Amino acid sequence: MADLKKKADRTFGFAARQLRNLIETHPDYFPMYTMDGRWKHGGEAWTNWCEGFLGGQLWLLYERTRDSYWRTKAEHYSRLIEHRKTDRSVHDLGFLFWSTWKRWYDLTGDPALRAVVIEAGRTMGLRFREKGRYLRSFVAEESLFIDIMMNVGIVFYAAQQTNDAALLHKAEEHCLTTRKTLIRGDGSTSHEGIFDTNTGEFLRQTTHQGWRNDSSWARGLAWALYGFGTAYGFTRDGRFLRTAEGCADYYIGHTPAHGIPPNDWDEPNPALPFESSAAAIAA
Repeated sequence: MADLKKKADRTFGFAARQLRNLIETHPDYFPMYTMDGRWKHGGEAWTNWCEGFLGGQLWLLYERTRDSYWRTKAEHYSRLIEHRKTDRSVHDLGFLFWSTWKRWYDLTGDPALRAVVIEAGRTMGLRFREKGRYLRSFVAEESLFIDIMMNVGIVFYAAQQTNDAALLHKAEEHCLTTRKTLIRGDGSTSHEGIFDTNTGEFLRQTTHQGWRNDSSWARGLAWALYGFGTAYGFTRDGRFLRTAEGCADYYIGHTPAHGIPPNDWDEPNPALPFESSAAAIAA
């Protein structure tokens, strides 16, 4: 245990140095990845789904250290995204607000912070399609993404905090539809489901991320594992727990002993043999 604590301390120390360098070198910028050693790459900034992760890391460092430097920066980077609480163009408001404004509220109990999280959850709820019973992706009306399981928690939260039974039902229905259409019998997952917008009939599984439409993209499965666990936490519905367990069994059964899966388990000789983000989510 002492050795594990030393490793954790070293890891947090390294993260703190990296984050301090990042925000002081590139202030008010939300990085996604580097190209040619530089952060300022906007090639995929069109969805803006990662903007909450930097603030979330800053809040984690404040929680661990109680250093006012990290709190000041965490508050600043959280405020920079507040306007997105009414953003109806993306399905990622959980990614944006759960690790920033929700964490901030949990630390302080300030009801004004809670109100921001609730508004973001209500905005997410507006994505619900009655025909098909799902929260649509940002791609199109007929599209359901497994990614949304990582964002449905903020809808559950908004519903429970405001006693909104209709909103709660939408969140539950989304999870049930995802379970039925994107989770396979062996616990593997599809990235996307396509529906008939006129009838709500489910048509087929597809992917924007995995190797093939019928393969299993590792990060998507990890999102399902986490998301259905979250849904169970809010509802105590055993179906969601069993789904999360099935995804976990698939992950464990198909991942090497070191715990890091490839980008897609079914891809022969994968171009991306290590998907560390999937491992972090699953852990």
